[in-house]
Amino acid sequence: MSKIKITVLMLVAIIIFLSALFIGPRIINPFRMGDMEKEILFSIRFPRVVVAILVGMALGASGAILQGVLRNPLADPYILGISSGASLSAAFALLSGIYSFGRFTIPLTAFLGASAVSVLVGVFGWRRGGLWPERLLLAGVGLSFLFHSVLMLLMSISTDEGLRRAVLWIFGDLSMADWSLIPYGLVFIVSGLIISVSRSKALNALILGDEFAHSLGFSIHKERFMLFISMALMTGASVSLGGTIGFIGLLIPHIMRFVAGADSRVLIPLSAIGGGAFLCLADLIGKSIMTPMEIPSGIITAIIGSPYFLYLLRRKDVLSI
Repeated sequence: MSKIKITVLMLVAIIIFLSALFIGPRIINPFRMGDMEKEILFSIRFPRVVVAILVGMALGASGAILQGVLRNPLADPYILGISSGASLSAAFALLSGIYSFGRFTIPLTAFLGASAVSVLVGVFGWRRGGLWPERLLLAGVGLSFLFHSVLMLLMSISTDEGLRRAVLWIFGDLSMADWSLIPYGLVFIVSGLIISVSRSKALNALILGDEFAHSLGFSIHKERFMLFISMALMTGASVSLGGTIGFIGLLIPHIMRFVAGADSRVLIPLSAIGGGAFLCLADLIGKSIMTPMEIPSGIITAIIGSPYFLYLLRRKDVLSI
Protein backbone atom coordinates (compact mmCIF):
# COMPACT_ATOMS: atom_id res chain seq x y z
CA MET A 1 0.00 0.00 0.00
CA SER A 2 2.86 2.38 0.80
CA LYS A 3 4.35 1.90 -2.67
CA ILE A 4 1.01 2.84 -4.23
CA LYS A 5 0.82 5.95 -2.04
CA ILE A 6 4.38 6.94 -2.94
CA THR A 7 3.66 6.48 -6.65
CA VAL A 8 0.52 8.61 -6.40
CA LEU A 9 2.50 11.27 -4.49
CA MET A 10 5.15 11.39 -7.22
CA LEU A 11 2.50 11.73 -9.95
CA VAL A 12 0.72 14.51 -8.05
CA ALA A 13 4.03 16.33 -7.56
CA ILE A 14 4.84 16.13 -11.29
CA ILE A 15 1.36 17.43 -12.19
CA ILE A 16 1.79 20.37 -9.79
CA PHE A 17 5.24 21.20 -11.18
CA LEU A 18 3.93 21.22 -14.76
CA SER A 19 0.82 23.18 -13.81
CA ALA A 20 2.96 25.86 -12.17
CA LEU A 21 4.87 26.23 -15.44
CA PHE A 22 1.92 26.56 -17.81
CA ILE A 23 -0.87 27.99 -15.63
CA GLY A 24 -0.86 31.50 -14.24
CA PRO A 25 -2.11 34.99 -15.04
CA ARG A 26 -1.53 33.94 -18.65
CA ILE A 27 -2.16 30.30 -19.58
CA ILE A 28 0.48 28.91 -21.92
CA ASN A 29 -0.25 26.12 -24.39
CA PRO A 30 2.99 24.07 -24.50
CA PHE A 31 2.17 22.89 -28.04
CA ARG A 32 1.56 26.38 -29.44
CA MET A 33 4.01 28.88 -28.04
CA GLY A 34 4.99 32.16 -29.65
CA ASP A 35 8.04 34.24 -28.81
CA MET A 36 6.27 36.00 -25.94
CA GLU A 37 5.07 32.73 -24.41
CA LYS A 38 8.59 31.26 -24.62
CA GLU A 39 10.03 34.36 -22.95
CA ILE A 40 7.47 34.13 -20.12
CA LEU A 41 8.06 30.41 -19.71
CA PHE A 42 11.85 30.28 -19.71
CA SER A 43 12.73 33.67 -18.24
CA ILE A 44 10.02 34.09 -15.59
CA ARG A 45 8.12 30.93 -14.74
CA PHE A 46 10.85 28.31 -15.08
CA PRO A 47 13.28 29.93 -12.60
CA ARG A 48 10.38 30.70 -10.27
CA VAL A 49 9.25 27.06 -10.26
CA VAL A 50 12.83 25.87 -9.75
CA VAL A 51 13.24 28.22 -6.77
CA ALA A 52 9.89 27.04 -5.33
CA ILE A 53 10.98 23.41 -5.69
CA LEU A 54 14.36 24.05 -4.05
CA VAL A 55 12.95 26.10 -1.17
CA GLY A 56 10.12 23.63 -0.56
CA MET A 57 12.52 20.68 -0.66
CA ALA A 58 14.86 22.35 1.81
CA LEU A 59 12.08 23.22 4.27
CA GLY A 60 10.33 19.85 4.03
CA ALA A 61 13.52 17.86 4.58
CA SER A 62 14.70 20.24 7.34
CA GLY A 63 11.39 19.77 9.17
CA ALA A 64 11.74 16.00 9.08
CA ILE A 65 15.30 16.25 10.40
CA LEU A 66 14.52 18.73 13.16
CA GLN A 67 11.44 16.87 14.42
CA GLY A 68 13.59 13.77 14.73
CA VAL A 69 16.62 15.43 16.31
CA LEU A 70 14.51 17.31 18.87
CA ARG A 71 11.99 14.45 19.19
CA ASN A 72 9.31 17.12 19.02
CA PRO A 73 6.41 16.80 16.54
CA LEU A 74 5.83 20.57 16.63
CA ALA A 75 9.38 21.50 15.61
CA ASP A 76 10.07 23.13 12.27
CA PRO A 77 13.15 24.80 10.71
CA TYR A 78 12.15 28.26 11.88
CA ILE A 79 11.81 27.34 15.55
CA LEU A 80 15.59 27.67 15.99
CA GLY A 81 15.54 31.35 15.03
CA ILE A 82 17.46 30.82 11.78
CA SER A 83 14.75 32.44 9.69
CA SER A 84 14.50 35.40 12.07
CA GLY A 85 18.22 36.09 11.77
CA ALA A 86 18.07 35.79 7.98
CA SER A 87 15.00 38.04 7.81
CA LEU A 88 16.64 40.66 10.01
CA SER A 89 19.81 40.83 7.93
CA ALA A 90 17.87 40.86 4.64
CA ALA A 91 15.47 43.53 5.90
CA PHE A 92 18.41 45.65 7.06
CA ALA A 93 19.90 45.51 3.57
CA LEU A 94 16.54 46.33 1.99
CA LEU A 95 15.79 49.24 4.32
CA SER A 96 19.31 50.67 4.20
CA GLY A 97 19.41 50.61 0.41
CA ILE A 98 22.94 49.23 0.41
CA TYR A 99 23.38 46.92 -2.60
CA SER A 100 27.13 46.36 -2.71
CA PHE A 101 26.72 43.05 -4.56
CA GLY A 102 23.85 44.02 -6.85
CA ARG A 103 21.01 41.53 -7.02
CA PHE A 104 23.05 39.10 -4.93
CA THR A 105 23.05 41.47 -1.95
CA ILE A 106 19.74 40.39 -0.40
CA PRO A 107 20.22 36.61 -0.79
CA LEU A 108 23.81 36.93 0.40
CA THR A 109 22.95 38.96 3.50
CA ALA A 110 20.07 36.59 4.29
CA PHE A 111 22.34 33.55 4.05
CA LEU A 112 25.03 35.22 6.16
CA GLY A 113 22.40 36.09 8.77
CA ALA A 114 21.10 32.52 8.79
CA SER A 115 24.65 31.17 9.10
CA ALA A 116 25.48 33.52 11.98
CA VAL A 117 22.34 32.51 13.88
CA SER A 118 23.06 28.83 13.25
CA VAL A 119 26.46 29.29 14.89
CA LEU A 120 24.89 31.16 17.82
CA VAL A 121 22.26 28.47 18.34
CA GLY A 122 24.99 25.84 18.18
CA VAL A 123 27.07 27.71 20.75
CA PHE A 124 24.15 28.01 23.18
CA GLY A 125 23.07 24.43 22.52
CA TRP A 126 26.55 22.98 23.09
CA ARG A 127 27.23 21.38 26.45
CA ARG A 128 29.60 18.70 27.65
CA GLY A 129 31.04 18.06 24.23
CA GLY A 130 27.82 17.88 22.21
CA LEU A 131 24.57 19.45 21.08
CA TRP A 132 21.63 18.86 23.40
CA PRO A 133 18.07 19.03 21.97
CA GLU A 134 16.59 20.92 24.93
CA ARG A 135 19.29 23.59 24.84
CA LEU A 136 19.00 23.93 21.04
CA LEU A 137 15.25 24.43 21.31
CA LEU A 138 15.42 27.00 24.11
CA ALA A 139 18.27 28.90 22.44
CA GLY A 140 16.38 28.98 19.15
CA VAL A 141 13.16 30.26 20.71
CA GLY A 142 14.99 32.96 22.66
CA LEU A 143 17.00 34.17 19.65
CA SER A 144 13.92 34.06 17.43
CA PHE A 145 12.02 36.42 19.74
CA LEU A 146 15.02 38.73 19.98
CA PHE A 147 15.61 39.03 16.22
CA HIS A 148 11.90 39.31 15.47
CA SER A 149 11.62 42.20 17.94
CA VAL A 150 14.59 44.01 16.37
CA LEU A 151 13.07 43.43 12.92
CA MET A 152 9.75 44.94 13.98
CA LEU A 153 11.64 47.90 15.45
CA LEU A 154 13.46 48.50 12.16
CA MET A 155 10.21 48.34 10.20
CA SER A 156 8.33 50.60 12.60
CA ILE A 157 10.86 53.44 12.30
CA SER A 158 11.39 53.12 8.56
CA THR A 159 9.61 55.25 5.96
CA ASP A 160 11.68 53.99 3.06
CA GLU A 161 10.29 52.36 -0.09
CA GLY A 162 12.31 49.31 0.88
CA LEU A 163 9.76 48.70 3.64
CA ARG A 164 7.29 47.13 1.19
CA ARG A 165 9.96 44.84 -0.23
CA ALA A 166 11.00 43.90 3.30
CA VAL A 167 7.40 42.97 4.15
CA LEU A 168 7.13 40.84 1.00
CA TRP A 169 10.42 39.16 1.85
CA ILE A 170 9.23 38.33 5.36
CA PHE A 171 6.07 36.69 4.02
CA GLY A 172 7.93 34.67 1.40
CA ASP A 173 8.03 36.28 -2.05
CA LEU A 174 9.19 34.24 -5.07
CA SER A 175 8.58 36.95 -7.66
CA MET A 176 12.26 37.94 -7.64
CA ALA A 177 13.40 34.45 -8.66
CA ASP A 178 16.25 34.58 -11.15
CA TRP A 179 18.44 32.00 -12.90
CA SER A 180 21.59 33.67 -11.61
CA LEU A 181 20.65 33.01 -7.96
CA ILE A 182 19.73 29.35 -8.34
CA PRO A 183 23.21 27.71 -8.54
CA TYR A 184 24.28 29.15 -5.18
CA GLY A 185 21.17 27.96 -3.36
CA LEU A 186 21.32 24.63 -5.18
CA VAL A 187 24.81 23.86 -3.86
CA PHE A 188 23.85 24.33 -0.21
CA ILE A 189 20.46 22.61 -0.46
CA VAL A 190 21.83 19.56 -2.29
CA SER A 191 24.74 19.38 0.17
CA GLY A 192 22.32 19.46 3.09
CA LEU A 193 20.15 16.76 1.52
CA ILE A 194 23.13 14.50 0.88
CA ILE A 195 24.37 14.85 4.47
CA SER A 196 20.93 14.26 5.97
CA VAL A 197 20.12 11.22 3.82
CA SER A 198 23.54 9.71 4.58
CA ARG A 199 22.84 10.11 8.33
CA SER A 200 19.22 8.91 8.16
CA LYS A 201 19.96 5.58 9.91
CA ALA A 202 21.49 7.51 12.78
CA LEU A 203 18.43 9.77 12.90
CA ASN A 204 16.19 6.69 13.20
CA ALA A 205 18.25 5.60 16.17
CA LEU A 206 18.26 9.05 17.80
CA ILE A 207 14.46 9.20 17.59
CA LEU A 208 14.33 6.05 19.74
CA GLY A 209 16.60 7.61 22.36
CA ASP A 210 20.25 8.44 22.96
CA GLU A 211 20.95 5.23 24.87
CA PHE A 212 19.53 3.10 22.07
CA ALA A 213 21.54 5.03 19.44
CA HIS A 214 24.71 4.63 21.52
CA SER A 215 24.08 0.89 21.90
CA LEU A 216 24.01 0.60 18.09
CA GLY A 217 27.45 2.21 17.87
CA PHE A 218 26.43 5.73 16.85
CA SER A 219 28.22 8.75 18.29
CA ILE A 220 25.13 10.68 19.33
CA HIS A 221 26.79 14.10 19.56
CA LYS A 222 28.55 13.71 16.22
CA GLU A 223 25.38 12.54 14.47
CA ARG A 224 23.29 15.30 16.00
CA PHE A 225 25.90 17.86 14.96
CA MET A 226 25.97 16.59 11.35
CA LEU A 227 22.17 16.63 11.14
CA PHE A 228 22.09 20.14 12.60
CA ILE A 229 24.61 21.30 9.97
CA SER A 230 22.53 19.80 7.15
CA MET A 231 19.37 21.48 8.45
CA ALA A 232 21.13 24.85 8.87
CA LEU A 233 22.55 24.71 5.34
CA MET A 234 19.16 24.00 3.79
CA THR A 235 17.21 26.48 5.90
CA GLY A 236 19.71 29.29 5.32
CA ALA A 237 19.73 28.66 1.56
CA SER A 238 15.93 28.49 1.40
CA VAL A 239 15.50 31.82 3.19
CA SER A 240 18.12 33.42 0.94
CA LEU A 241 16.21 32.30 -2.16
CA GLY A 242 12.60 32.91 -1.17
CA GLY A 243 12.30 34.69 2.15
CA THR A 244 10.56 33.19 5.19
CA ILE A 245 7.88 30.65 4.34
CA GLY A 246 6.21 28.86 7.21
CA PHE A 247 4.28 25.64 7.77
CA ILE A 248 6.09 23.57 5.14
CA GLY A 249 8.68 22.21 7.56
CA LEU A 250 6.01 21.68 10.20
CA LEU A 251 3.24 20.15 8.11
CA ILE A 252 4.79 18.16 5.27
CA PRO A 253 6.77 15.63 7.38
CA HIS A 254 3.58 14.64 9.21
CA ILE A 255 1.76 14.06 5.93
CA MET A 256 4.69 12.03 4.60
CA ARG A 257 4.73 9.87 7.75
CA PHE A 258 1.09 9.09 7.07
CA VAL A 259 1.96 8.17 3.47
CA ALA A 260 5.16 6.16 3.93
CA GLY A 261 5.89 5.66 7.63
CA ALA A 262 8.50 7.10 9.97
CA ASP A 263 11.67 5.61 8.48
CA SER A 264 13.95 8.62 7.96
CA ARG A 265 15.63 6.95 4.97
CA VAL A 266 12.32 7.36 3.11
CA LEU A 267 10.80 10.23 5.08
CA ILE A 268 13.51 12.81 4.35
CA PRO A 269 13.45 12.42 0.51
CA LEU A 270 9.64 12.28 0.45
CA SER A 271 9.36 15.34 2.68
CA ALA A 272 11.65 17.14 0.24
CA ILE A 273 9.46 16.17 -2.73
CA GLY A 274 6.25 16.98 -0.87
CA GLY A 275 7.61 20.33 0.28
CA GLY A 276 8.60 21.29 -3.26
CA ALA A 277 5.18 20.35 -4.61
CA PHE A 278 3.34 22.18 -1.83
CA LEU A 279 5.26 25.41 -2.33
CA CYS A 280 4.77 25.23 -6.11
CA LEU A 281 1.03 24.86 -5.52
CA ALA A 282 1.00 27.77 -3.06
CA ASP A 283 2.93 29.97 -5.50
CA LEU A 284 0.58 29.02 -8.34
CA ILE A 285 -2.42 30.04 -6.23
CA GLY A 286 -0.77 33.23 -5.04
CA LYS A 287 0.08 34.51 -8.52
CA SER A 288 -3.24 33.49 -10.12
CA ILE A 289 -6.03 34.13 -7.64
CA MET A 290 -5.98 37.97 -7.66
CA THR A 291 -4.26 38.93 -10.92
CA PRO A 292 -2.56 41.29 -11.63
CA MET A 293 -1.74 41.40 -7.89
CA GLU A 294 0.29 38.62 -6.31
CA ILE A 295 -0.09 37.16 -2.84
CA PRO A 296 3.23 36.08 -1.25
CA SER A 297 3.62 32.33 -1.11
CA GLY A 298 4.20 32.37 2.64
CA ILE A 299 0.69 33.73 3.20
CA ILE A 300 -0.83 30.98 1.04
CA THR A 301 1.09 28.22 2.83
CA ALA A 302 -0.16 29.57 6.18
CA ILE A 303 -3.78 29.81 4.98
CA ILE A 304 -3.67 26.26 3.62
CA GLY A 305 -1.43 24.81 6.28
CA SER A 306 -2.94 26.06 9.51
CA PRO A 307 -6.46 24.53 9.10
CA TYR A 308 -4.99 21.26 7.84
CA PHE A 309 -2.53 21.18 10.71
CA LEU A 310 -5.40 21.63 13.18
CA TYR A 311 -7.10 18.70 11.45
CA LEU A 312 -3.93 16.64 11.86
CA LEU A 313 -3.80 17.67 15.50
CA ARG A 314 -7.06 15.81 16.02
CA ARG A 315 -5.52 12.65 14.57
CA LYS A 316 -3.19 11.41 17.28
CA ASP A 317 -1.99 8.58 15.05
CA VAL A 318 -0.68 11.11 12.50
CA LEU A 319 0.79 13.80 14.74
CA SER A 320 3.66 11.74 16.09
CA ILE A 321 7.32 11.08 15.48
